[in-house]
Parts: sequence; structure tokens; C-alpha cells
Amino acid sequence: MKTQRRGLMIVLSSPSGAGKTTLTRQLLSENQNMAMSVSATTRRPRPGEVDGRDYFFVDKNAFSTMIEEGEFLEHAKVFDNYYGTPRGPVEESLEQGKDVIFDIDWQGAQQLTQAASDDLVKIFILPPGMQELEKRLRSRAQDSDEVISKRMSKSEAEISHWAEYDYVIVNEEVEVAMAELTAIVIAERLKRKRQLWLNPFVKTLVQGG
Repeated sequence: MKTQRRGLMIVLSSPSGAGKTTLTRQLLSENQNMAMSVSATTRRPRPGEVDGRDYFFVDKNAFSTMIEEGEFLEHAKVFDNYYGTPRGPVEESLEQGKDVIFDIDWQGAQQLTQAASDDLVKIFILPPGMQELEKRLRSRAQDSDEVISKRMSKSEAEISHWAEYDYVIVNEEVEVAMAELTAIVIAERLKRKRQLWLNPFVKTLVQGG
């Protein structure tokens, strides 16, 4: 009986370089009943990307129609392309008791709060310091000095929204941050409102079953 629960919508946000991707991958690897949310986008597929796995690739007309019909939990325009979270697949996963992870920024988190606050858990990942953040970005050896400078500038704006989240983790050591993230997920899963089996179980108790 103690299996039926409603799934969680877990938002993980952070400035670039704070370690969110590492924590997300580890969380997914340790939880079979968990999946990444797949966004819809109007941008063209990149080499190796698969429709329905990496993104749902749609044209701008189809995306506009989906907005008008309320099919997105959240959506935004990034440069010349649109991105959004389709409501249907997420709701289906939640009803099956499956947790869904969202890799979105504070603006997307705000939209999700308006759309589905009861199912939502918002977690912000902070770096231990701005110097360490810049060091991590440079250690990737993927970006130019100009790009890193832009990322650092954007990071300050993103960090300013930390207080809008339910939980904040300072990722100084990955193992410690991962333990804290796991503890948050376990606690949220155990909340009474998500334990759908409790009501009938308690009824059997009081009825002497």
C-alpha cells in the first residue's frame, strides 16, 4: 500500500558554473523514478539531438498555438527562439508518482509557481564564492574571456533571486551538496499531501481494519 504518491516538480536553478548539471545528473542516476522535463523549442535540432528526447521541436506557428491553448506550464523567448514546458507529459508523470526535474531560470520558476505551486519544489544552487565560480568557468576551457565575463555578469543578476526559492544549497563540496539535495527530495516526497495512500490507510485503522 505504501507506494502511491503524487510526483514532484523539482526546479534546480543556479548561475552557470555552480555545479547544477553535476548534481542533476547524479540525482537522476540515483533515482529510477525520476526524469528530466523535456522542453518544446522552435530552434532547429543540433547534430545528435533527437526529437522527444532532447527537445520537442516545433515551428513558431505550432508554438504560438500551444501558448494560446494553455499547453505550457512556462515558456520564454531566448534570443530568436522560443522554449516552453509542455503541461501534458509533466502532469502524466506526476499522476504516475514520477518526479520531474526542471533545469530553468528564476523567470521559469516564477511561471511554474503560478501554474502548479502545490507540486513544486524550488532549489537554488549557489557557489561558495564568485572567485570560485569564475575559476570553475575557466576550468571548463570552453569559453572565451568575453563569454566568461558575460556569464559572470549574468550570474550576479541570477543570484539576486535566491530568496524566491524554497531551499538554497551552497555547493562548496559536491558530496555535501548532493547529500543535502537528496535530503530535500526525501523530505518533500514524505509530505502528507503527497502520500495518496495515507487517507484510505488511516480509514482502515480507525475502522479496526
